[in-house]
Amino acid sequence: MKIVLWVLQILLAALFLMTGVQKVMQPIAALQPMMAWVTAVPEGLVRFIGVAEVLGALGLVLPSLTRIQPRLTVWAALGLLVIVVLGAGLHITRGEFGVVGFNLVLAALAGVVAYGRSRIAPIAPRLA
Repeated sequence: MKIVLWVLQILLAALFLMTGVQKVMQPIAALQPMMAWVTAVPEGLVRFIGVAEVLGALGLVLPSLTRIQPRLTVWAALGLLVIVVLGAGLHITRGEFGVVGFNLVLAALAGVVAYGRSRIAPIAPRLA
């Protein structure tokens, strides 16, 4: 189970890092063909979501890898779960049902990481 959790953490981190950096760095017009919703919300919200995704991606891996405050991995996974569930809600209100399934899969995977790292295979903090 430890290997499965590490694989999930790394894959989710890579995905959220990639999409988060896009939301932070690219102009809204460049994002619009890939993410139609970005023109329906304020630009500041798009950038905020991007920053949250980047921080969440780092939080999925770095605390566990360094064993410095590894419980933060659980909180990062829960934070990303909230982001994708709220994103699914936005897509539903916009009638974009085709992407809701992907959001729910990401939410489930983030939930597995949160549960797994809190209950099944927690990582012990480094001893000082």
